[in-house]
Amino acid sequence: MFPAVRPFLTVLLPSVLVPLLIPVLADEPAAFRTDSDSDDSKPWFQLVEGQFPPAGSAHAFAGELYRQDHIERTFIVRADRTDAQNRSHFDLPVAAEMLPYGAIWYHGAPAALRDIPIGTHLHGLYYRYDETKEFQPLEIFNNRRSIEAEFTRCLLLEDDFSHSLRNNRLWRIDSVNLEEMKLITTQLTDGKPADSTTTFDLQQGTQVCQGRSIAELSALQPGQQVLLNLTWATLYGPGRVVQIWLDEPSRQLARQHQLDRHRDFIRQRGFPGKVVAVDNQQRIVTVTLFDIVDRDLYSELSAGDTAGIAVARDTLAMFDPVNDRKSGPILAVSEVPQQPGSSGIQVQIQPSLLLEGYRPGRIVRIFPSAWKVVALPREEEFFGR
Repeated sequence: MFPAVRPFLTVLLPSVLVPLLIPVLADEPAAFRTDSDSDDSKPWFQLVEGQFPPAGSAHAFAGELYRQDHIERTFIVRADRTDAQNRSHFDLPVAAEMLPYGAIWYHGAPAALRDIPIGTHLHGLYYRYDETKEFQPLEIFNNRRSIEAEFTRCLLLEDDFSHSLRNNRLWRIDSVNLEEMKLITTQLTDGKPADSTTTFDLQQGTQVCQGRSIAELSALQPGQQVLLNLTWATLYGPGRVVQIWLDEPSRQLARQHQLDRHRDFIRQRGFPGKVVAVDNQQRIVTVTLFDIVDRDLYSELSAGDTAGIAVARDTLAMFDPVNDRKSGPILAVSEVPQQPGSSGIQVQIQPSLLLEGYRPGRIVRIFPSAWKVVALPREEEFFGR
C-alpha cells in the first residue's frame, strides 16, 4: 500500500462482467448491506479467504486515478464528490489494492493497471479492508478521511468508456461552444434520454477520435452519439473531456488496440488463477482461472496439450517464471459455476514436480505450451525487486 499522502504533495462486452453488478437475488433480503439495500444496521460483506464473493455484494464508487504501482497492483483515487459527503470531506483520497481476481478494463477491453493514464476517471467495485489485519486508512488534511476510505479491496476498475458500454450508455451532443470550450450533452441509456443535460469542459488537448483518425474539435457536431473519458470529474462540475469517440468505427478501433495489448501482456505472463485442489499421489493440480482475461484466449488451453505452472503472489507478480515453473500434460479443461472473480473455467495439469507454491489457495500462472516463457524485466519478478 502507498504511504500517507501529505497536503503538499456499440461494442458488446463479454458476459463475464455481467454478474458483477447484478443485485443479490433471493426470496429473503441479503444478510449484508449493499448499494441497493442501504440498511446501515447490516454489515458490509466481508470477503472470505479462499472464496469468491457473491454477486452484488461489492460497493461502487468512482474517482480519479492519481497514483499507482502497476506491479503491486495498488493505486490511489480521489473519490468523486457526492451528496453523502460533507463539503469539508470533498476530494479526499482512497488507497486500494486489486484483489488477485480483480478485473481492470480500459477502452472496453481487459487491461493492466499500467495501461491506464494518471488522471483517468474510473468506476470501481470495492470491499472493505481485511478485518483480520491491522488497518490504517489514508488520511490527509488534519486527519480527514474519505467516507470510502475503508473500501480498499477492488473487484473491478474501469474507465468511463468501459463503464458506459457495459451499462449501454452514450452521450448525445446537444450543442458545442468552442469559444467557451463547453460541450452540452444528454445521457442516453438504452437509447432513452435523461431528463436533464450535462455540460462538460473541453480542452485544447481533448483527443477527438473519428473513424480511424484523430480529428479536430471542429468535428464535434450536435446530434452525434459519443463516448467520453474524463478527468477532474466533480472538482469543477461533471468533468473535463480527455478523449471523445464520435462513431462506432473509432470505438471499435480503440477497443481492438487495447485488446491486442492485453493479449500480448497475458501471453507473456500466463493465465492467472487460484489452486483449488492438489492430488499429491497423482501430482494433479487443479486451478480455477480468474475472470480478468479476454475469454477468446481460453481457446489456447486444451486437454492433451502441455502447460507450465509458475508460482505467483497475490499481486499476480511471479517469483522467477523461467526457473520455478513446472510443466506437464493438461488433463482437463472444464466449466464450473461462474462467480464474480471466477472465469468459470478450471484446468487440471499434471506437472513433473509439485512445488511448494502449488498449495490450495495459492496463486499461480499457467503457460500453454505455445506461449514462449522468457525472463520478465527484473522489477516484475519478485526475486529481482
